[in-house]
Amino acid sequence: MVSGYHERIENLAARAARDRETFDPPTNPPEEERAMAFLREGLGPLVALYLEARTAEWDVEFSGAELEGFHRATNDWLALYARCYGVEMNPDVTVRRAAEVLVETHNIRDTAQLLTQVPSR
Repeated sequence: MVSGYHERIENLAARAARDRETFDPPTNPPEEERAMAFLREGLGPLVALYLEARTAEWDVEFSGAELEGFHRATNDWLALYARCYGVEMNPDVTVRRAAEVLVETHNIRDTAQLLTQVPSR
């Protein structure tokens, strides 16, 4: 059984995978604008979708495949964000944790920085 969010999750996860597969590392990091594009066009909409589902008027239960799509896409975009700063990493962050940090910070860039420690402060 899948939720009514299945197609949107699948599309975002597929885009994240394509972004990671086609990523060309910067020759002179950081590429802050590119990093922000991954957040604004990828991670931000993904986390917003999760929050939308969790604040819906009805209980949404995600399937295992949907949760895996959320997880994979979250970490793909966080890894790409870090690589724009010249840092290679394989984060292991749940979309729930990303959503919690976003709710606290109200800023997707601060969220990514706190979750990856990139750039280091």
